[in-house]
Amino acid sequence: MSPSDSIKPPILNRYECALIIITVFWGATFLIVQKALAHSDPFIFVGMRFGCAALAMTVCSLRVLRGLTALEVRAGMLIGLCIFLGYSLQTVGLQTIASSKSAFITALYVPLVPLMQWLFLKRPPTLMNWVGAGMAFVGLVLLADPQSMEGGAGVGEWLTVFSAIAIAVEVILISRFAGRVNLRRVTIIQLATAAILAGMTGVARGEGMPELSSPVLVVSILVLGLASAVIQITMNWAQNHISATRATVIYAGEPVWAGIIGRVFADERHSALALFGAVLIVVSVVVSEVKLRIRRRPQQRSS
Repeated sequence: MSPSDSIKPPILNRYECALIIITVFWGATFLIVQKALAHSDPFIFVGMRFGCAALAMTVCSLRVLRGLTALEVRAGMLIGLCIFLGYSLQTVGLQTIASSKSAFITALYVPLVPLMQWLFLKRPPTLMNWVGAGMAFVGLVLLADPQSMEGGAGVGEWLTVFSAIAIAVEVILISRFAGRVNLRRVTIIQLATAAILAGMTGVARGEGMPELSSPVLVVSILVLGLASAVIQITMNWAQNHISATRATVIYAGEPVWAGIIGRVFADERHSALALFGAVLIVVSVVVSEVKLRIRRRPQQRSS
């Protein structure tokens, strides 16, 4: 008898619902960062953003910090390094590309997660993981709008691609350490690590402290700082109960929200080809996590 394929329907629990909510805030951060960069250099801004987040988390978790362990320090520093690379490269890229384009390219980390789990954790991707990765690559090429670029994607696009790789590693590390560390302590360490590394990089590059007289910059730092703290601790909490691949498929909503917000508040427009590429990336996120189960009909015995 011929096999029949059936798709396993997704069932959302409270952890997945929490991740869906933070994708809305996450999508809004792209445009906020882009507006703030008119008043600050990129690495110093990232340092202030995550420094504010680390401070907010520390104030709320002073008692919890007393039990800090070596494993939590190591986990927090590794995740913090990925946050620094992911958000710093993304922020630099936002200086030259639209916020909605940045969000869609960043979404590449979703199909990258199963591929990187294969590389680091020896977990081979499924057929649908490969299909999703292929669709994401085609979508990236179209979103970069190759017709308007000589030689392919520009520096901003490539920096954002590398930021997506760093974020993919971050998601894997969060799941790797889930259940073995205290959520709040690790969140503080990772936020502080990202802030320190970004600040040191900014100083090394000769970036100066911005004028804090700009309401746009001050509000952006405060809003993004609090949002970063909420996003990171929610990711740590939720991924303590669901897998990295399950979590990443939920994060697919982030570029959609970023695109809507960029269109409404900044009138960001893209060519039809670029929009089709954006759709391909989002679809690739869902396709890469489709679970196909093959059911075989029992053979009838002949009498």
